[in-house]
Amino acid sequence: MTTHSIHPAGPSSRFGLPLICILLTLAGCTGPGGYRDDYPDWEPAPRQPSAQTPAQTRPLPPAQPQPPKQAPRMKAHPRFAPPPGGNCYWDTGLGVYVLEGQRNTFYRERVYYRWDNGWNYSNSPQGPWQPTDASGVPAGLGRKFR
Repeated sequence: MTTHSIHPAGPSSRFGLPLICILLTLAGCTGPGGYRDDYPDWEPAPRQPSAQTPAQTRPLPPAQPQPPKQAPRMKAHPRFAPPPGGNCYWDTGLGVYVLEGQRNTFYRERVYYRWDNGWNYSNSPQGPWQPTDASGVPAGLGRKFR
């Protein structure tokens, strides 16, 4: 009687087929030509002259300079009360009330501010005025007057 013995697959047959597939795949990536530098440089196609409409050929008028935008003015601010009895308006850019008829005099939260070659503050628009620096006035005022 003849006996056939089956041997389990060894490591060489287990890796053989996948290894051959990988090698064949990589072999297709290389070729005899390698990198080709004989392609012409790309240049954009020349533009064809197009028919222009009369509106496109007219020169535009020169731009007129625009005056600088002023910050919006409001008669009153919803949070900050206006000064008592004063003709004023709220300047949103400065963040204060501007007193009309008094040069460089401002009001916010019960304090008056005045610019006179330096900052001063007071509890009354007539004074007495106390000197301060830009850190003692609302930020919008400190940026405007330096």
